Amino acid sequence: MRVLITGGAGFIGSHLCERFLADGHTVVAVDNLLTGRLENLDPFRADPRFRFVGHDISALLKVKEPLDAVLHFASPASPVDYLELPIQTLKVGSLGTHNALGIAKAHGARFLLASTSEVYGDPLEHPQTEAYWGNVNPVGVRGVYDEAKRFAESMTMAYHRVHGLNTHIVRIFNTYGPRMRLKDGRVLPNFMDQALRGEPLTVYGDGSQTRSFCYVTDLVEGIVRLLMTDEHDPVNVGNPAEITIRQFAEEILALCGRPGTVEYRPLPQDDPKVRQPDITRARRLLGWEPKVDRGEGLRRTMEYFRGLVRV
Repeated sequence: MRVLITGGAGFIGSHLCERFLADGHTVVAVDNLLTGRLENLDPFRADPRFRFVGHDISALLKVKEPLDAVLHFASPASPVDYLELPIQTLKVGSLGTHNALGIAKAHGARFLLASTSEVYGDPLEHPQTEAYWGNVNPVGVRGVYDEAKRFAESMTMAYHRVHGLNTHIVRIFNTYGPRMRLKDGRVLPNFMDQALRGEPLTVYGDGSQTRSFCYVTDLVEGIVRLLMTDEHDPVNVGNPAEITIRQFAEEILALCGRPGTVEYRPLPQDDPKVRQPDITRARRLLGWEPKVDRGEGLRRTMEYFRGLVRV
């Protein structure tokens, strides 16, 4: 296949590029490098089947070569990013999704949207199933990301219903692994950075809020399987192994092998209290479930961050 991936220089996007190349496909990565990084592409940038296009997908893009699949992964994806870049986040979720869908339509290509567990907001249903419509504050500070993704899902389904486009929607839960940005503001890189520097780990609220962490190669496997199905409704892909943030901080400190402390700060506005995917549909439709346990995934990720942290 010839595959176009928007956000291809980002954390998840670069792993997708690598996976499709390893599977023998040709890849075009599109990224404006607002939050993506060229060094994420270094392991495969010299591959003749790979091409990088520096472009903001919120603006029109014409692709001359034939395409078989378009995967839309361009977006700021951490609270720090979308709080600092609210308008860009809304534009890439709306205009960017429209443009990416237009490329897929022009080429008769499969389309896959990277959606998110954030469409569920601060959920009142636990664990979260795809049938849950969410509890989102549209005018809160996090709403720019939540509503951008909710709009993107609606636009994707409209293209499927009106134009018959073969579309897919993956709702991604907390994902981690090598190539995460050290200062991206998410809990895992924050904790690892602070632990490696011997600083107190910053926990927001009382630490009783929960998250469910999926290793990036597991996520990529689920995405690849979903792309090749005829399933058009959203599918949760994540690891249902739930843990409190307080317990997670203790795991990171133990992994780092240093004594450490935890520093508590106020919980940010609309921060979800719980997050756990129900992956019944992924198991049934894709034959997928995560394989990398958290201990092994954290060890691999810590080794990556050790190479970045200078103390």
